[in-house]
Amino acid sequence: MLAVERHLRFIQQGEQEKFSYMLLMDVAWCLTFAILTPPLFYLGRRYAITTENAGRRITAYVLGSIPFLVAFACIRWLLLPPWNPLTQQFEPRSFHSLIEITYRFATQVSTYFAITVAAQAYEYFERGHKHEVERLELQQALAASELQVLKSQLHPHFLFNTLNGISSLIELDSRRAKAMVLKLATLLRATLQYQTVELIPLENEIKFAESYLELEKMRLGQRLEVRWDIEPGTAHLLVPELILQPLIENAVMHGVSVSREGGWVQISAHPSEQMLELRVVNTVKGVRPGGSGIGLRNTRARLRYLYSGEAKFSFQKSEDGKLATAILRVPLLGSKLNLPEDHVSEALK
Repeated sequence: MLAVERHLRFIQQGEQEKFSYMLLMDVAWCLTFAILTPPLFYLGRRYAITTENAGRRITAYVLGSIPFLVAFACIRWLLLPPWNPLTQQFEPRSFHSLIEITYRFATQVSTYFAITVAAQAYEYFERGHKHEVERLELQQALAASELQVLKSQLHPHFLFNTLNGISSLIELDSRRAKAMVLKLATLLRATLQYQTVELIPLENEIKFAESYLELEKMRLGQRLEVRWDIEPGTAHLLVPELILQPLIENAVMHGVSVSREGGWVQISAHPSEQMLELRVVNTVKGVRPGGSGIGLRNTRARLRYLYSGEAKFSFQKSEDGKLATAILRVPLLGSKLNLPEDHVSEALK
């Protein structure tokens, strides 16, 4: 484009100059800038301008225009000999022709500063992107570690409450207490199958919940009635591991076991508006004992870390106080993962 523009200007002025030679000179000019651009970008990365060193670095880059002019003149002089527009010929290289190249120092210096600014801007955005990636990785690592802490809270809490129930049966019915211990062992073994997995198919979560309720029925007998309302087609949907267990445990401990005549617990799963809704409903009778509330707090925290506000959790009681309902709404996520379902199924048998 520069050669075309200059060629047209020469024609308007009545001067003649071979277009091919003008194009060749412009290519040599641009090629010289291209050769010097990577070193300037390297210097921009190696000596980036920051708030701490802005004064020193800016001064250094201003003074750096002098060696840039020298380097530009030398490279341009080596790439192509000087062109004489009067004779329309290339002339032999000389020291004088080398000096003549620096006569257009204004263009060279302005291009030097443009490349330097571009290099600094590129380095600035690169550092900003790197810091953002590091920040996100740190947040993910912190979230993962906090999730592991939350999961580690579930296991001893569940184990303590279950062992506490078993201890009450040791003297009354040692055979049933022994069966509960064996069932508890299989449950704990099943939890190890997904030790590093956060989301599992709903059918595996249901299997674990069924086994846990079987354990509770060994303790409570006919006092505990379990109802299921799982919509067909939801088995493959992904849910957080052990997300139902603390809610079911809460329903049994604070709703059923405190009543002499017992009660019922209903677990349902239905898709609704691109969300999977899980409900745990239980009867409330008798005096509710105080608890640590770790199950409900843990559930809210895990949903917050796993779904970043997309999941919802609520706990409410009916107006007459006879029913308690825990509602989970999580995004619909399908499962085509090769998860160890067979191992979990065998562990829960």
